[in-house]
Amino acid sequence: MSTHPPAAIDSPAVRHAGRELLSLALMDARNHTLQLLARHEAARGDGAPLPRESWLEPPAWIAGRIAWLAERWIGRNPRRGEGARCTDGGVRLASSLDGADALFEAAPQSPWELALPSMDVLRAWLLETLEATLDVLERTPEDEAGLHFFRAALFHEDACGEQLALLAQQRGISMPLAPPAAVAPREPLWIPATRWRLGHEGHGFRPDLEGPPQDEERVPEFEIDAQPVSWAQFVEFVDEGGYDRPELWQPEGWHWLESAGRRAPGHVEQIGVASGAVLQSWFGRPTRMAGAQPAVHLSWWEADAWARWAGRRLPSELEWELAAQVAATRGFRWGEVHEWTASLLRPWPGQVLEDWTVGTPFDPRPFWGRARARRGASLATRARMKHPKARGFALPERDEAFVGFRTCAQ
Repeated sequence: MSTHPPAAIDSPAVRHAGRELLSLALMDARNHTLQLLARHEAARGDGAPLPRESWLEPPAWIAGRIAWLAERWIGRNPRRGEGARCTDGGVRLASSLDGADALFEAAPQSPWELALPSMDVLRAWLLETLEATLDVLERTPEDEAGLHFFRAALFHEDACGEQLALLAQQRGISMPLAPPAAVAPREPLWIPATRWRLGHEGHGFRPDLEGPPQDEERVPEFEIDAQPVSWAQFVEFVDEGGYDRPELWQPEGWHWLESAGRRAPGHVEQIGVASGAVLQSWFGRPTRMAGAQPAVHLSWWEADAWARWAGRRLPSELEWELAAQVAATRGFRWGEVHEWTASLLRPWPGQVLEDWTVGTPFDPRPFWGRARARRGASLATRARMKHPKARGFALPERDEAFVGFRTCAQ
């Protein structure tokens, strides 16, 4: 019988999990994956063709990638005990699924055109690889190196689960995820001048983007919103012609706006200039959003334009992380939407990216210097992945994630 309460299975404590808790979390993640895949598969029964999305992989490819990564770096990897020091070189055992490496080793240019195995085959492979992973875990030394790839496989699967939720939102597939909760507005928070160190210290698993620990930096005092910008606040921007005023937009953002014909955030079907009402498609259902709910499905360009209109600015990564940790007891609310920051995604000094991250949602290599850093977590993020030092990123035009923003005083 497990000695861990159910809440511990889906909590940030899993970053430090030993064999028992980790095995429970891996089973929990696989159950969650299978539930998400079942909803996608059921949605195909209505005869509607799958959309050929250019920025999200198809459900079958995501499913195969989950199984492939765990099998390649755990079941097929004789050097897994080296942990973070293990590279992709050396001998690998054969996959139990013919052609798996060719299909899943790297994200292809057009994954929607691939001849992927059937979902029945992939489901069986997911169950087979989970059983093999748990069997190896049971015989693995309970130390940081020994457990490293099991933790990595868990975090990868959780990240892929959020991708499946985003794809469901794009396809209009019903999911048991409610929109972000409405919250009473609070006054912005004042953060006194201090010094702060980005990056993770100590033991436990951390994705490469979160480390290593950086030098302390001096942070001048600043004011930051207590919660992300709400729909009521964003509607004011629309009312005042925010989408028609090029002076509020960076040149690249204005070009994107005109090219996309954008008049409102993603999935918004109606945004009332007079009434202030927002009707947004939520997993296939037109849903009236409350004014006090966080605005969601915004691009970085829209967040930046809103901040300019309001005479404010987006926070840096450093400011966001500092506020999330020192102002948590003073009303800093986060975790329902990912949040854009002003920071451009660049390598940190001493940052080394492990080979297993190539092609995963954690891989920043194709996006250095182009993407913007995001912080926080969303309603589709598993609780064990919610950490104030967790980092994400996306190109500024991307809005498919459950993403919003907050601002700082100039």
